[in-house]
Amino acid sequence: MSHYKVLKSDKRFSGKVFDLVVDQVEYRDGTKGIREVAVHPGGAVAIPILEDGRVLLIRQFRHPAKRWFFELPAGKLEPKEDPLSCAQRELEEETGYTAATWEPLISIHTTPGFCSEVLHLFVARRLHPAPGGQRLEAGESTLTLHATPWHEALAAIEHGEIDDAKTVCGLLLADRILHRSA
Repeated sequence: MSHYKVLKSDKRFSGKVFDLVVDQVEYRDGTKGIREVAVHPGGAVAIPILEDGRVLLIRQFRHPAKRWFFELPAGKLEPKEDPLSCAQRELEEETGYTAATWEPLISIHTTPGFCSEVLHLFVARRLHPAPGGQRLEAGESTLTLHATPWHEALAAIEHGEIDDAKTVCGLLLADRILHRSA
C-alpha cells in the first residue's frame, strides 16, 4: 500500500530540462499535504578512464550554484533514449573521446525528496579520440577537459574540491570496484 494517495496533480511549468508538478496528497493517517516535484527525464554519466589510469573530468560553470565544478561527462536522456547511448553521446560531445568498452556501474536517484531524476553511471574504457573531436552544445563553450590522475581525483573529493554528487558517487564506487582485488 502506498504511503499516500494523490488527490490532484497539476503541471505548473513545462521546461527544457524539467517540468514542475504540484500534487495534492492524502496520507494514510488522513492528513493532507502538497508535494512539489521536478519531473526530469533522467540522464547518463560516463566515468572515462584512460589507459594510464587517469580519469577524464570536465570543468564547467553551473548557473544554479553560481560557480565552477569538476564533473564527470554527463547529459540528459532524450525521449526514449537508451541510457548507454546517452552516455556514449555525452562522452564524445564533452570530451572528444569514444570508448571501446562500457560497463554499467549503478543507477542513482539524485535528489528524491523533490526530483524524479535517475542517473545511469557507466565506466568507459579503452578510450580513443573521436574523429570529430569535441562537439560542445550552446552554453558549454567554457567547458574544459582535465585528464586527472585517479589518486588526485579521489583526494579532490576528500578536500571538497570535487563536490558534484554524481561525480563523487561515480568515482568512489568505481574506485571500490576497480581496485577491489588490488
